[in-house]
Amino acid sequence: MKKFLVLGVLFLLPIFAYLFFSSGVNHFAKLPILTNQVKDVNQFNTNQDSAVSFQDKISIVAFFGNDPEDLKGNTFNLDQKILEKFYQFKDFQFVIVLPEDARPQTQKFISDFSAVTNSDYWKMVYGTPSQVSEVFNSFKTDLQLDKNLQTPYVFIIDKDKNLRGRDDDEDKGMLYGYDSRSVSELNNKMNDDVKVILAEYRLALKKYNKEEEE
Repeated sequence: MKKFLVLGVLFLLPIFAYLFFSSGVNHFAKLPILTNQVKDVNQFNTNQDSAVSFQDKISIVAFFGNDPEDLKGNTFNLDQKILEKFYQFKDFQFVIVLPEDARPQTQKFISDFSAVTNSDYWKMVYGTPSQVSEVFNSFKTDLQLDKNLQTPYVFIIDKDKNLRGRDDDEDKGMLYGYDSRSVSELNNKMNDDVKVILAEYRLALKKYNKEEEE
């Protein structure tokens, strides 16, 4: 009986892994590149011991502006539906881009959230208003920052600093960013797309390792 149980687990595990990464409309197709080579944040100040960069990381990027408290509900949605599912992937990061003046409010914001999530995974980067705008504008989306340098939309940046999204979304056509106010959009579209890009890199790494062995 024990032998059959082990064999059953070995048989079912790859199937469950496949279903996890392939669920959704994109399956194993690559998530489209919408903008090449966005502006990096490696020159920004940070709450980390070292500089934060989009390079060689899969980054979820948010612009919280001068008053992060305004987006507290949105952040809770994002954390519960996206972030907590993928924190364990070492190449995955959540980057929050802020103006330097928001640093005091940000510390309270992080403290409030530490009771419900592991905010240690959040990487805050601080720049001048013009630097924040420059990074956002480099994404070349159809969205805008408001007067507080804030937007409820969050973005997927790949390891080569490219903006990923959908170029044939059934609702919007070009889907540059994901609305953190919408649990449905996070739970369905963004969750699916993060799985796709993770699967894409896993398959590329598997192929590379195989070629190295040959």
